[in-house]
Amino acid sequence: MPFAPLRGFRDYVPPEAGARSELMRRMRASARRCGFSELETPSVEPLDLYKVKSGEEIAREVWAFQDKGGREVALAPETTPSLARIYAERAKSEPLPVKWFTVQKLWRYEEPQAGRTREFSQLNFDILGVGGVEAEVETLASAALALDEAGAFGLYAFRINDRPLAEGLGRHFGASDVAAYFRTVDRYRKSSEKEFLAGLETAGIAADRAGELAALFGSVGAGVLPADLPAFFDRIEALGLEEEARAGVARIRALMRLCEPAGIADRVAFDPTVVRGLAYYTSTVFEAYAKDASLRALFGGGRYDRLIELFGGPATPACGLAIGDQTLEILLKEHGRWPEGEPALDTYVVTVSTEFLPDAIRLVRELRQAGVSADTDLLGRSMSRQLKEAARQRARRALILGPQEASRGAVVERDLATGGQREIPRDEAARPA
Repeated sequence: MPFAPLRGFRDYVPPEAGARSELMRRMRASARRCGFSELETPSVEPLDLYKVKSGEEIAREVWAFQDKGGREVALAPETTPSLARIYAERAKSEPLPVKWFTVQKLWRYEEPQAGRTREFSQLNFDILGVGGVEAEVETLASAALALDEAGAFGLYAFRINDRPLAEGLGRHFGASDVAAYFRTVDRYRKSSEKEFLAGLETAGIAADRAGELAALFGSVGAGVLPADLPAFFDRIEALGLEEEARAGVARIRALMRLCEPAGIADRVAFDPTVVRGLAYYTSTVFEAYAKDASLRALFGGGRYDRLIELFGGPATPACGLAIGDQTLEILLKEHGRWPEGEPALDTYVVTVSTEFLPDAIRLVRELRQAGVSADTDLLGRSMSRQLKEAARQRARRALILGPQEASRGAVVERDLATGGQREIPRDEAARPA
């Protein structure tokens, strides 16, 4: 019976698996450079853990099942609820701020499509204990470094908004159903003008006011750049928004002022159409998107100041984001930035006959112990085929073992890029170059 991966799952064979491993290595390294500590959470959690954060509807999106003890459990669709649970348990002993990152496989029962699989890997950055916009700036700057290190430098930009500001703007124009308003705004860039106006009217906004709001959103284009933001916010504040919305304006102003010293002002814009669909965001929300024609979403995040309390912990300001591997992979491959697969081998040990296999195995062991990547032939192939294998593994050099060299206590070192070769003492062969 032939078998294949389940729908929405992928096999990663060499060199693809090696390329993905390199991508995750770069992102982990960038997280540590930014002072984040790695957290690892369970792959299976009680289903109720996700319901606390996202409500009953989450059950439609997760791989949920009963375990052998009859408990309702789920494969983890995200790490934020686990992080909140862990911090709530440890809050009294954890010094603030907490800066945690995760790189894990996750699962969602969604319709598979380009950039969306049912099993995927995700990098999360979370900062707990910082109530000011310094947390948002640090989170975005850390994400920028991770994306740059992954190979996406110059290919992406950030859009930022504030939920209370977005809600205040909707109410000013007459929205009576804020949830419907947010759903409509969240689909703004995927909707026709007719669909958007209809959605606004469904949210309770009169047709003439809906047209005014659509015109305001249309004037934003791809987003308001930091240099243009003061004039735009003067225009917004002149509308006479409620207090919480004005506080949102102040937060965005403060955030944008810190983007320049953080080195991300060239890739940040304010966008009133970014609201994020998840209700637990309490103020700032942001997204990263590809700057090419696809405008593909790369990550989302924001501030969730009330989430820790939902899990029994103390009131704790928190901010985070998640970068998925699938859309990032598409972006990097489209622009020729995808990492090479397995790293090139340093040394391939070649034998002129199987008589020298024990010597080759010994030399390979010495090289590996010295920190050098090394391999040798295990199939008894001819010398020419061994050299072809060395080339396939992109080896830097070959060390050739033969009877004449052995009698002199030497080996032949061949540079596989130039073809040049020389004889070196056997004792020097295992030393790192």
